[in-house]
Amino acid sequence: MAAIAPATPTDADDLPRARGRQLRTALLLLLPGLLWLGIFFVVPIFTLLGTSTQTPGPSGLPGEFVQTFHLANYWNAISDYKEQFVRSFFYSILATVLCLAIGYPLAYLIAFRAGRARNLLLVLVVAPFFTSFVLRTLAWRQILSDDGWVVSSLKWIHLIPQDMAVTASPIAVVAGITYNFLPFMVLPLYSSLERIDPRLIEAGGDLYGNGLTVLRKVTFPLSMPGVVAGTLLTFIPASGDYVNASLLGNTRTTMIGNVVESRFFRVVDYPTAAALSFVLMAIILVLVTLYVRRAGTEELV
Repeated sequence: MAAIAPATPTDADDLPRARGRQLRTALLLLLPGLLWLGIFFVVPIFTLLGTSTQTPGPSGLPGEFVQTFHLANYWNAISDYKEQFVRSFFYSILATVLCLAIGYPLAYLIAFRAGRARNLLLVLVVAPFFTSFVLRTLAWRQILSDDGWVVSSLKWIHLIPQDMAVTASPIAVVAGITYNFLPFMVLPLYSSLERIDPRLIEAGGDLYGNGLTVLRKVTFPLSMPGVVAGTLLTFIPASGDYVNASLLGNTRTTMIGNVVESRFFRVVDYPTAAALSFVLMAIILVLVTLYVRRAGTEELV
């Protein structure tokens, strides 16, 4: 009588155990990042949320607040500073459009026409990051000064009135935002353009499309992921920026970031500052979601 061979584990039996090991390994690899996000993002967000519904304490001392779940802080923040909200989004949208208008030709040049100079041009794009953000912004006060060559040249060719001052104006603020965030637009655009198959562009020319038509019908649609990423990387930080408005503007160019900074560190009105921060985040989230869905690149979010 033949002996019955003992059962041996099959591949099907090993598969669940292998998947379990892979899952545990993935969780261990994710753990440092999850802890980082929890400590430095989730906890501060909930702390800020709790602060936004507080009211001054009974003693009235500066910096003393108690939790009363006062949701009216949000309405007061919006009604009192709606002008700064509108101005912030107007400046940031205008700067984003200018960055796209300047950055797309530059990224196109680097991706398709730079040749051996490509790496040098990429280094020049990111070179401003080697200098302090504040120092770069302060430099624009000298560049746009009334006796500087930029303003003098514009007055000489009669593009601006002779008595016009560019410093401490909306023009200076938007120029500073555009300059400081331009690399955030150029790099995603270059990355997207560089991945386009040149044969597709050649095919557009073979089908009797001129340069502008090929750019509009072929190149630009294929680079839309870079356009969306670049505009988001420019618009989001520009909306909350306060350095450019503080150093290049005046009291009539105050952005919502300046109000938040003032309420936190000067007025010591933490609930209003926290409420303003949450309102700004909510508006940006809604605008970004609508923009990404309208652009047809939902996979980016």
